[in-house]
Amino acid sequence: MVPNLNFRIQCLTAAVVLGVDKQSTTVAVTLVSSLPPVNIPVTATWHHLSAFVYFVVANAIACAYATISLLLTLGNRGGNKGLTTMIVVFDLVMVALLFSSVGAAGSIGLMGYQGNSHVQWKKVCNVFDKFCNQGMVAMGLSGVASILFFLLVVLAT
Repeated sequence: MVPNLNFRIQCLTAAVVLGVDKQSTTVAVTLVSSLPPVNIPVTATWHHLSAFVYFVVANAIACAYATISLLLTLGNRGGNKGLTTMIVVFDLVMVALLFSSVGAAGSIGLMGYQGNSHVQWKKVCNVFDKFCNQGMVAMGLSGVASILFFLLVVLAT
């Protein structure tokens, strides 16, 4: 029961930390080399990138599932093998969902941190440092929840 509560808290916290992540700044853009740069206000939010949307939704789903799983486990004190097997299978689905969402968000986060010279994408974490740091914390929390879900599946089988 306690590990299930821990998953819910970590998944919910990861979803909330990235879900409220927002940073605004002004970026100087040079349009023509002979003119001074133009200052443009820009905002970074999680819903601008589909990988971050997937991450937030996946963590919300895992949190809701952990709540339902906890209730089903508490209601299954009689030891219904079919229900126990179903919970283990869905736990495995949550492991895959969480690992894939951390991977997707991590790849975009790495792109923001390092940039990609092949497609001329500049790194943005030097401009949006708070946004990037909050995203890393959310991915770390979700990564721990993923590992704990995986350990739960290993122990259950």
